Amino acid sequence: MNAPVKIETTLKDWETDQEVRWCPGCGDYAILKAVQRTLPQIGANPANTVFISGIGCSSRFPYYMETYGFHTIHGRAPAFATGAKLANPDLDIWLVTGDGDGLSIGGNHLMHVLRRNVNMQIMLFNNEIYGLTKGQYSPTSREGTKSPSTPLGSYDHPARPAAFALGAGARFVGRGFDVSKNLPDVLKAAHAHQGAAFVEIFQNCIVYNKDVFNDFAAPKGAEDRQLWLENGKPMLFAGDTKGITLNREKLCLEVVDVTDGDWEAAGVIVHDVTNRSIAHMLVEMPFGPFPMALGVLYDDPRPTFEAAAIAEKAKASEGKDTNLAKLLGKGQTWTVDDKEGHPA
Repeated sequence: MNAPVKIETTLKDWETDQEVRWCPGCGDYAILKAVQRTLPQIGANPANTVFISGIGCSSRFPYYMETYGFHTIHGRAPAFATGAKLANPDLDIWLVTGDGDGLSIGGNHLMHVLRRNVNMQIMLFNNEIYGLTKGQYSPTSREGTKSPSTPLGSYDHPARPAAFALGAGARFVGRGFDVSKNLPDVLKAAHAHQGAAFVEIFQNCIVYNKDVFNDFAAPKGAEDRQLWLENGKPMLFAGDTKGITLNREKLCLEVVDVTDGDWEAAGVIVHDVTNRSIAHMLVEMPFGPFPMALGVLYDDPRPTFEAAAIAEKAKASEGKDTNLAKLLGKGQTWTVDDKEGHPA
C-alpha cells in the first residue's frame, strides 16, 4: 500500500452544503466539528477519504462531510467498509455507527471487522438510547432505564462498547465524549494506528436521554471524575490529588490519594497503551467508585487484514503470466468465420 499523501486543508474544506439535521443541542454536532477540525491537522485528503455509516442518528454523518460517503443499511456498515478497503486499500475509511446500530443488529459485523483488523477508524456514538426510532432502550442503556419499550425500567445488563471491542480482539481502543476538547487527540491517535481503531464517543441525546453522562462529561464541574490516559504518564485525576494503583495481591485496580504530588509514593501506575490486561481493567472500572477512563486505553498494532489479502494475492500470482489474451487463447481454440470470410 502506498503511504497517503498529506495535503493542506481547512475546516471549511470538509463542510458540505447540506443542512445539518440533528435535534438542536444534540452531541452529534460537537462530534462533527471535532472530526472536521481533526482532518486538516492530520493532512487528510478529501478525495481519498470515505465515511461509511449504517442506520441511526449518527449515521447521517456522511452527508455532512465533503468526502466520499456511503449511508448503508442497519448494522452492516462494517461489511461495506471492509469491501471498500479490500477494493482500494489506499482509501482512508472512517466507519460511523451508534450503540443500537453497532451493538444490536450490527454486533456480529462489528465483531468481525475488529478481529480481522481491517485498517479503518471506527467511531461508535454511545448515547445509551435509540434516538432515531423515538427513545427505546438500547444495548447500552443502564439498568432501570425507562423508555417506550421499558416503561417500568430496563432489567437488561448493558453492553460496554470498549469491553466488547477488546474482547473481539481490537488492537486500538479509545474513549472520549462529544464536547471534550481532548476528543481530537483521541481521533488523531486512532488515525495514526495501522489497523481497526475503535473509539467509543459518549454522546448526549438531548431529547430521549438528556444529560445521562453529566456526572463525568458536564461542560463544567465534572473534570475531577475524568481519568485522561496518556502513554507513559501516571494515572492521575482530580487535579492530580488522586490516582489509580494496582493491587497485586487481588489483581485489581484501586483509587489512592496522592499527597504533595508524590504519585510514586502513592503507588500510582504509569499508563502503558500496549498492556492489554490493564486496558481490560480500565474499561471495566465501575463509575462512581472510580473515575471514567478516557483517551487511548489500548494501542498495540499488528498486521492488517488487507495487507494479508494483498500478500496472498501476490503469492498466488507469483511466476504466472498475467496476459489475459494469452490466457484466453491457451489450449485448443478456433475462430468462426462468416460467409464473407470475416471473423464472426
